[in-house]
Amino acid sequence: MKKSSKIILSVLVVVIVLCVVYRLVNRAPSASLESNAQMEEIIESSGCMACHSANPKLPFYAGFPIAGKLVKEDVRLGYRSFDMIPMVEALKKGEKINEVDLAKVEKVIADGTMPLAKYYLVHWGSSLTDTETQMALAWVKSQRAASYPNLLADKQWANEAVRPVQDSVPVDMRKVILGKMLFHDVRLSADNTVSCSSCHGLNTGGVDNKAFSEGVGGQHGGVNAPTVYNALYNFVQFWDGRAATLADQAAGPPLNPVEMACKSFDEICDKLKADAAFSKAFTEVYPDGINEANITNAIQEFERTLLTPNSRFDKYLKGDKTAMNAEEVSGYDLFKKYNCATCHVGENMGGQSYELMGIKADYFADRGTELTVEDNGRYKETKNERDRHRFKVPGLRNIALTAPYFHDATQATLEDAVVAMAKYEVGVNLSQQEVKQIVAFLKTLTGEYEGKLLTNANDSKK
Repeated sequence: MKKSSKIILSVLVVVIVLCVVYRLVNRAPSASLESNAQMEEIIESSGCMACHSANPKLPFYAGFPIAGKLVKEDVRLGYRSFDMIPMVEALKKGEKINEVDLAKVEKVIADGTMPLAKYYLVHWGSSLTDTETQMALAWVKSQRAASYPNLLADKQWANEAVRPVQDSVPVDMRKVILGKMLFHDVRLSADNTVSCSSCHGLNTGGVDNKAFSEGVGGQHGGVNAPTVYNALYNFVQFWDGRAATLADQAAGPPLNPVEMACKSFDEICDKLKADAAFSKAFTEVYPDGINEANITNAIQEFERTLLTPNSRFDKYLKGDKTAMNAEEVSGYDLFKKYNCATCHVGENMGGQSYELMGIKADYFADRGTELTVEDNGRYKETKNERDRHRFKVPGLRNIALTAPYFHDATQATLEDAVVAMAKYEVGVNLSQQEVKQIVAFLKTLTGEYEGKLLTNANDSKK
């Protein structure tokens, strides 16, 4: 036999052996298993936890000079972008899975980008078969349908990661009326000059369009004020998540020395109690009278009404194909292609997770200015090093009205913000055409409040 023939035969034998091994070790879970059990097996066999957990079990070759360096870098990047432990724990307990986790899993499986090719070249069982892929995607869809039903959307979009904003939610209108009064009441500040609406103007997209809001005595905070519109949908409040509810959030600014600067809520209550008419109206709704808990509860109830439905994007999701033009639809396609819809999910298109600012590149190094306390993000509250520079993902509703952007207000325009997010979160340099299309899409997210399309009062002054 010729040497070349022997080589060919040897290669064929190796391929056959590898195929046999692949068949033996890479078997899809039994179709008779419940979908959660199937997903558990897929996660285990595909080696997801080797990169997406705090204490991964590294493969034997992690100790090799060259391979080990690559493995450890993959683990570092994998964990910083997605900690799968909470999802796996919820899966095993049969609990509700975070919708951001569902979106992330769905995207990488649908794209075929996970598991990494270099991982399953060594671990043959980790690559997903077609059956496993279909099982995993079906699991995501079933979880989303059960936990996050998209009842307002057209059938075509019923399992999208984003949903239309509701027209309303159940509220106590008596509390709403009081809350609205309090939201605009400067008596919540020490010198009677600042109200909630001073920083969260309802005629300016729920913000003040300033880099940092101005409080009592002309003091400025250190973080850009997020919009109050649709804040009901956020899983926590503030960029660093220090408030669990809207009521908790409402309790913060009045006592913040840079914002409203009151010494205590007793100071606020005394001023409100001195107003006989207000005190009477308040006590009719809250029999135990004016106190911190009731004040913040009333403001919370009012903020629950600050929904902005009926954007052109909502109308599109509901089945009106004429609501968005071709450029805007292309922008939405790019929004999903470049992973934006894995973090900007739900009705508010965000506000459901903490994410690292600078997954693919060092945002703060490139910014070139000194780090501030606010740059620490979630770390401020947890002191967990992994949380440094992580922030609650902002909602994108009415985003065209809420410049400047990011927690540090460094991005003056929507175009700037899109370019920066693509670079630092996705690792992509968008073309001018792609930026134009994505921005066009984002402008369709402006909704209505009290039956009128939101506009920005500041724009009319320019």
